[in-house]
Amino acid sequence: MSQDHETFDLENPQLPKWIKKRALSSGGYPYDDKLDEEQYEAELYKAYLELAKLQDDQAKTGRRIVMLFEGRDAAGKGGTINTYLENLNPRYSMAVALPKPSDRERTQWYFQRYVDWMPAAGEQVLFDRSWYSRAGVEPVMGFCTPEETSKFLAEVPNFERLLVNDGIHLFKFWLSIGREMQMKRFHERRHDPLKRWKLSPVDFEALARFDAYSEARTRMFHATHTDHAPWHVILNNDKKRGRLTALRIVLRAIDYAGKDLDAIGPLDDRLALDPERFLKQHQDA
Repeated sequence: MSQDHETFDLENPQLPKWIKKRALSSGGYPYDDKLDEEQYEAELYKAYLELAKLQDDQAKTGRRIVMLFEGRDAAGKGGTINTYLENLNPRYSMAVALPKPSDRERTQWYFQRYVDWMPAAGEQVLFDRSWYSRAGVEPVMGFCTPEETSKFLAEVPNFERLLVNDGIHLFKFWLSIGREMQMKRFHERRHDPLKRWKLSPVDFEALARFDAYSEARTRMFHATHTDHAPWHVILNNDKKRGRLTALRIVLRAIDYAGKDLDAIGPLDDRLALDPERFLKQHQDA
């Protein structure tokens, strides 16, 4: 960690200028400015109309959708999920953010508590962190053994094949942010009384273990990016662009009645990457 990173004090209410300067471009982010608010709202409205069509189609066809949102702490998982669900029927479209396993759950098959949340006909479930905790936060923070992680990485492609073979549309999103952007967002949370609850002891540790998370993520990609259940990496230093990208990936991938590609909008290939291209182009993320 450089001298700059060592001098970052999360308790200081004044965010260092070097973090402000580097945050948006950190991790190789390709834009110099955030998306204009007016443009964002206009594009988001069009995407929402398409999501409404998809919801109607699900009700008629019984289509089931599962989305996993993974990424570093403060990567924007919860905000992306909330944006997706904003105008959808909560009876059929739901967010799932499971707490740490209970004593009983720790003795069960690892995937068991996630299976309980699989959708029925016409439903979609969005996981704010998922079974991939065993490949990321758990090994990095020492919450599982290396043997448990290796076992998980060997088994999860088969588990996901079962879901897909049963007709579930499975989307796996990794929201990527740069080091300085993570620092900036942690600082905002620490000094905003309405967001302070989002910080936990694990978050404080995450700052010091940025590189360890990178190594765990890369290992996870190599073991679990498959043809039947691929990862979609989204560069998310600008949350507005990232949210639009996630919605467009889903809408463009599924056929539904009345689908309008022009309304959905193009997919920005500077922001939406497969793991191989991401790892080649964004070494510092």
